[in-house]
Amino acid sequence: MSDSNSNSAPHQVEECRGVLFVFSDGSIRRLPKPSFNVPVHDDGSVLWKDVQFDPPHDLSLRLYKPAASPTSTNKLPIFFYIHGGGFCIGSRSWPNCQNYCFRLASELQAVIIAPDYRLAPENRLPAAIEDGCTAVKWLQAQAVAEVPDTWLTDVADFSKVFISGDSAGGNIAHNLAVKLGAGSPELAPVHVKGYVLLAPFFGGTVRSKSEAEGPKDAFLNLDLIDRFWRLSIPIGDTMDHPLVNPFGPRSRSLEEVKFDPILVVVGGSDLLKDRAEDYAKKLKAWGNKIEYVEFEGQQHGFFTIYPISQPSNQLMRIINKFIAEISD
Repeated sequence: MSDSNSNSAPHQVEECRGVLFVFSDGSIRRLPKPSFNVPVHDDGSVLWKDVQFDPPHDLSLRLYKPAASPTSTNKLPIFFYIHGGGFCIGSRSWPNCQNYCFRLASELQAVIIAPDYRLAPENRLPAAIEDGCTAVKWLQAQAVAEVPDTWLTDVADFSKVFISGDSAGGNIAHNLAVKLGAGSPELAPVHVKGYVLLAPFFGGTVRSKSEAEGPKDAFLNLDLIDRFWRLSIPIGDTMDHPLVNPFGPRSRSLEEVKFDPILVVVGGSDLLKDRAEDYAKKLKAWGNKIEYVEFEGQQHGFFTIYPISQPSNQLMRIINKFIAEISD
């Protein structure tokens, strides 16, 4: 007797933010733009361009710098901004990401590097982490190039690099911090001075209190968190995968790792709050320079969803202060 479903058309089994659709036969459809319509605010005060940094995987990054260039004796710090999206969606070219990078370049007076990375489920972890490593290695190659890209090298201070990530990008930034170690010796002459983890996307098989009791209508709710992990963790593995849970049963002990200074930022109403706070407390107790800032009542991604708001303005001041304090 034949299976009546064997000839049926593939049906949708997963959907993320109206952008990514996964079907029962394993096929995937992606839309090139986000489902929300946000205008790009390009007033000419920040210059930008795209550069391919990983030809084998056709990955590019977007560079930004203030239009008013600094003097040769007063070059600008470099600030990576690695986008979020649960490892499954997002891009350097999305309007919310571009607008935030405009603001970072202008208000931090820095060169911003916004790399893309391979997305799941087509490319499950550790692909995204590997691509983050490739992006910082690309920067090292620029620093020592015989024929450098002067658009970048004329203004960038390779001895003052900060690696920042939002959500999944915050997870990538953490894993880079572990891999590179304090002082990032393998990147010389590039020197990473510190990290900014914005609501880092960590997980675990045991629910945190904020995950279990957080608002069901949260921008990043528990169903979506689980869906992102289901699509991005290697098939057959769990949320205690070492790249997902920094303190999981199979994770490397971070007690012996020496970290550069880290700023951890999270919204008080973000379901990821408890994991971010636990991360900051543990690393600080182990002797690292960690600053933890919680924005009361704010949701996941508040600074890119509402970039022109009092909390977003305050966050920009906090990042600026963090950079200034550890730049010397």
